[in-house]
Amino acid sequence: MTGILLINGPNLGILGRREPEIYGTDTLADIETAVAEEVAGSDWKVLAYQHDCEGELVRFVQDNYDTAGAIINPGALMIHGWSLRDALANYPNPWIEVHLSNIWARESFRHESVLAPLAAGMVAGLGAFGYRLAAKALLEMA
Repeated sequence: MTGILLINGPNLGILGRREPEIYGTDTLADIETAVAEEVAGSDWKVLAYQHDCEGELVRFVQDNYDTAGAIINPGALMIHGWSLRDALANYPNPWIEVHLSNIWARESFRHESVLAPLAAGMVAGLGAFGYRLAAKALLEMA
């Protein structure tokens, strides 16, 4: 069995309680379950990881280069996560950037991701459902 990474960055560990009017009421556990359900028909295992520190996310990516793909919501690290970008640049398989909110309908500093040019795709503004769509896309790419 091979795995896919489900990586969530800073402040995403408190989903469900964090500004639900923007980020929804689904918790990170709900999202992990949804992604696992989406890939259940494949031989993929979901390796979920959330951390508020960029260095820990970098280490997780580097320790899991042998996985089939990744879904990542970098949170605010999309704006300035250069070491995470470098780790993902070396990740050998497709990965998809996900954002719960529509980043282009929010503050202008959220309009550009340093990670997105490296991603196989991006899903934004569809809430927790965006993670399911990313998983479905990875299945198609594999």
